[in-house]
Amino acid sequence: MTSVTLVRRIRARPEIVFDAVTTTEGIAHWWCPDEGPVLSSECEARVGGRYRVRFRLLDDSEHENSGEFLEIVRPELVVMSMSWKDGVPDPGESRVEIRFRTVAEGTEITVTHSQLHDERSRSSHTEGWTGALRRLEAYCAG
Repeated sequence: MTSVTLVRRIRARPEIVFDAVTTTEGIAHWWCPDEGPVLSSECEARVGGRYRVRFRLLDDSEHENSGEFLEIVRPELVVMSMSWKDGVPDPGESRVEIRFRTVAEGTEITVTHSQLHDERSRSSHTEGWTGALRRLEAYCAG
């Protein structure tokens, strides 16, 4: 198993960034690794609640992931499981931990995606989270 950790600074208060990560409306604006559309999103942000996101990449491929919220501390922490429909790009279940910290510029967000299957999956998720976090930053700052 392997993992990836990414840190970004977003020019918005932690509460705004937290809501973008934990609401159906928020997720619909950024949960895609490129500029393709989020086709559908569902989010019940509570421990034991579920989320599901379907998006289309610019190459016209469609992908869907879903999972369960394992821990929520507003506006500091979200921990959730993640599984991909059809097991692509990662078979089985992985774990995503997102931390929010107040900084002078707004919010420092740290995403750690662990329990990834192999190095290929790690590389794919690094690319995916990099693009999605760029969109999250634009959405929250806008």
